[in-house]
Amino acid sequence: QVQLVESGGGSVQAGGSLRLSCAASGSIFKINTMGWYRQAPGKQRELVAEMTNGGTTNEADSVKGRSTISRDNAKNTVYLQMNSLKPEDTAVYYCHYSDSLSSLTYNGRNYWGKGTLVTVSS
Repeated sequence: QVQLVESGGGSVQAGGSLRLSCAASGSIFKINTMGWYRQAPGKQRELVAEMTNGGTTNEADSVKGRSTISRDNAKNTVYLQMNSLKPEDTAVYYCHYSDSLSSLTYNGRNYWGKGTLVTVSS
C-alpha cells in the first residue's frame, strides 16, 4: 500500500497564493500518477491537476493558468502551487496516487490522503 501525507493548506484572501505538498511512501510503482482532487461543500469531488512520473499533466480548466503542478520523483513528492486564488477555490484538497498514467480512467490500485482545507475569503 501507499501512504500519502499532505501539508500546506490554510486560509488566504482572494488573489493570494498557497503551495500544497504531498509525500508518498510504501510500495510505489515506477509507472504512476500523483495529483490533487478537491471537494467543496455540496459538490462532487473533482480533479484539480495530476502528473505522471514522466511529467505528463492533466489540469482542470478552472485552475489552468493559475496553478502549477510539479514533482520530485527522488522524494516521491508532488506539489501544487496555486496563485490568484478565488473564493470558489475553497475546498478540501485531497492528494491522490494511482498505478496508472491517468487516475480518471483507472480502476485498479489507488490511494487517498486525509485532505487539507483551503479557504479563500473575499
